[in-house]
Amino acid sequence: MPAEFEPEVQLEIGHVLFMDIVGYSKLLINEQREQLRTLNEIVRGSAQFRASDAAGKLVRLPTGDGMALIFPDSVEAPVRCALEMSAALKKHPQIQVRMGIHSGPVSEVTDVNERANIAGAGINIAQRVMDCGDAGHILLSKHVAEDLEHYARWRPLLHDLGECEVKHGAKISVVNLYTENAGNSQPPDKLRRANVRAAVPGAKKSPINRKHLFIAGAMISAFVIGFAMFRSIGIPQRREAVRSEGKGRRSAASVPIPDKSIAVLPFVDLSQAHDQEYFCDGISEEILDALAKVEGLRVVARTSSFSFKGKNADVGEIAQKLNVQNVLEGSLRREGNRVRISAQLVNARDGFHIWSDTFERELQGVFAVQDEITRAIVDALKVRLAAAPPPRATQNTEAYDLYLQGLYFSNKSTEEALRKALGLFQRALDKDPTFGRAWTGIAKAWYWLADAYVKPLEAYPKGIEAASKAVALDERDAEAHCYLGEAKRVLDWDFAADEAELKRALQLDPNSAFAHFILALLRFSQCDLEEGFAQIREAEKLDPLSPGISDFAAFFYVQSGRLDDAIREGQRTLELDPNYVYPVLDSNLATAYREKGDFAQAITLYLRAQEAMRLPSSGLAITYARMGRQPEARRILNELVEKARVQYVAADRIAAVYVALGQNDEAFRWLERAAAERNAILQFIAFSRDFLPLRSDPRFADLLRRMGVDPTKLLTGQESR
Repeated sequence: MPAEFEPEVQLEIGHVLFMDIVGYSKLLINEQREQLRTLNEIVRGSAQFRASDAAGKLVRLPTGDGMALIFPDSVEAPVRCALEMSAALKKHPQIQVRMGIHSGPVSEVTDVNERANIAGAGINIAQRVMDCGDAGHILLSKHVAEDLEHYARWRPLLHDLGECEVKHGAKISVVNLYTENAGNSQPPDKLRRANVRAAVPGAKKSPINRKHLFIAGAMISAFVIGFAMFRSIGIPQRREAVRSEGKGRRSAASVPIPDKSIAVLPFVDLSQAHDQEYFCDGISEEILDALAKVEGLRVVARTSSFSFKGKNADVGEIAQKLNVQNVLEGSLRREGNRVRISAQLVNARDGFHIWSDTFERELQGVFAVQDEITRAIVDALKVRLAAAPPPRATQNTEAYDLYLQGLYFSNKSTEEALRKALGLFQRALDKDPTFGRAWTGIAKAWYWLADAYVKPLEAYPKGIEAASKAVALDERDAEAHCYLGEAKRVLDWDFAADEAELKRALQLDPNSAFAHFILALLRFSQCDLEEGFAQIREAEKLDPLSPGISDFAAFFYVQSGRLDDAIREGQRTLELDPNYVYPVLDSNLATAYREKGDFAQAITLYLRAQEAMRLPSSGLAITYARMGRQPEARRILNELVEKARVQYVAADRIAAVYVALGQNDEAFRWLERAAAERNAILQFIAFSRDFLPLRSDPRFADLLRRMGVDPTKLLTGQESR
């Protein structure tokens, strides 16, 4: 890092009292304000606080649900303050506060924007100590307790609790401080549960010396902030009694891999009625989309980030699975037209907060909040913006709410949900015809309805119309460019137009897993298998937990003859989502087993997929045909043909069964129908194993030429296997 961008650091030892209100997030907004106001009054009423503050020897950091007090001169000062506050809190039983105290390195850091921040292991470990306790507890780190033991007056008040596990298996030694009038004499629940587990027969006890462990941990923490891996908690320094507008917080984990990388988790709905899931998801996705457009920042796609919704996964575990360094998490509470958003950015390497904040706005102010959060994260991660993103235009709040509802349903895979999304997006446009993202939502819904549930010639023209309007309203909408390009490939067989749209999409959003995925489809259509797999791998890297991308990867592995890779990828798809099935592709894992000659395994998987799709399986029919079980193959074929009379069935799937039965003329008749219907995956027959017997037929090369596929590349595709 160039010298002019390095933070200015001054290390000191601080004696830190960290406190928060237990159950704060479950309180109503007015209750939160009232409890913070009362807590502030109690803090200011402490004789020790007033003495240190008057002497200019106190730093007070608001933390959203509490505060941290830093006393620079005496280890006894935070302890006295904690006891005075605890005694005063007995008169306010509605406020449940816990406290943690630790002495360690702290520093004042001036960042590139000349803002003062306080950070360091002293603050972070004090929070860890506090996290071990319940309401009423005053917990000390072992280090602080050992310092106090030098004074006879403190010894009777110190009660060793042993080791407390904090995050990711790490342990710290804690001591309980209490008197008759202050503190909580009961062991914390976390330690009681640990003791119960330790009492189980056969359980092993760690031989680690607690004092040595703590000293080693403190030394490591000091080196961490000393500053190859320094991370500020990102709270501006204040010495005055600050109003309770503070910053929120929670903890995290450890995973290296690129520093400039982030996953945005879906915000948690804390509304009283718990009916704002769509709003929480939508706000999270909007922030994710904004961050994804920041050059130099790797952002994991929505499918992977949102796969952790409702799961009690640790931030470190999430970061490890998503291969990111940072995680944004938060919560949202909506009461009528009032919205309260708390967000925190956590470094997964050390579990500490880089930035956190809480915003309260009227609904129309939520757009500015999204911008503020995006800019704060960019600043916290020290990502340089090539150009500042334009501020969001103020939108019709009713239209925006309908849009977020549509977005919620558009991320589901059923026909019912996708059609519901279409209706909600249209209602948003009725409120505001210039709402470009609603047009993008309509294009998205038609894209996923096409081929799976709706005839391509019905869906893609509507998708083109919607995507074109979205781009006309906002040329920087990368997702709209993707839908527009893919529709041109499918409807017009126009590879050049598709490539131009995708190139623009990736310029606007280099983190778009969807753009790389659509580009992979284009490359496979052009028989450029090497580049196709490269784009699939890039899409998987950006969206590592997407069953859809994994499923398509398995499909292309099968069709290109890489059967072992197909089996591995197909098994991975099932691990990601055991119930996932895309009707157009049948079961790719079953197909891989079939191509390897494992018919029994293939049949089992095809039958399972057939039940999920509620559609006769063409793959199962092909398997029976390969096994010589012609009557069973023809029974399924007849069922498919009958289905095609009353609903859309991809004609290339019926053609593939005819190929397996040796009826090539019928196969070509159905391939011509697939071409007329503009089947989305028809261009992939150029290298598909299902159509190998047709390759010597001149009609096959003619069909490829009409679709824009160069038949001369066919040999290259064959030789690559």
